[in-house]
Amino acid sequence: MNAVFTPTRLRVTTERFQKMVETGVLTKHDRVELIDGEILEMAPIGTRHSAITARLHERFVLAVTPSATVIGGGSVNLGAYSVPQPDLMLLKRRADFYGGRLPEAADILLLVEVSDSSLAFDQSTKLALYARSGVAEYWVIDMSGRRIVTYLQPSEAGYASNLEFTGEESVSPQAFPHLKLLVNEIFE
Repeated sequence: MNAVFTPTRLRVTTERFQKMVETGVLTKHDRVELIDGEILEMAPIGTRHSAITARLHERFVLAVTPSATVIGGGSVNLGAYSVPQPDLMLLKRRADFYGGRLPEAADILLLVEVSDSSLAFDQSTKLALYARSGVAEYWVIDMSGRRIVTYLQPSEAGYASNLEFTGEESVSPQAFPHLKLLVNEIFE
């Protein structure tokens, strides 16, 4: 009698994913992220998304340098099976600017996702991943809703606190309470 073979999915590890990048199997032109062992193709970035990200990046750099490092569009290592690429990261300052290794959850002061077509994914799959990984603060910039949703107090079960900011309200990263960002200015 022949044995029955049932195919299973191969979970890609962070190490294998990084080798794919280093050897050119995946390039900077591939809009992909490793999430829970699966390589996912991400939505293309539009001009409005780029403008909002650039505006936030500039404000963060001007306000937190040299206390923190601001990285736009970089990768973060969140364990054995996840290498997401948030739109912006505020990281603890390192002399090598993370040239020796990818940032990890303990290095992160704030992760930001600018969301248009990816809003549902950013507020479900990525939200759960970031909370499980212990990312202290996570912001979702909802482009169509013209709002910023902040998430704090991560745990395996999710974030214990979330707040929504709109209009003339201001929002500040918990690591930099002096940095006040007016929501309407983000969407100019």
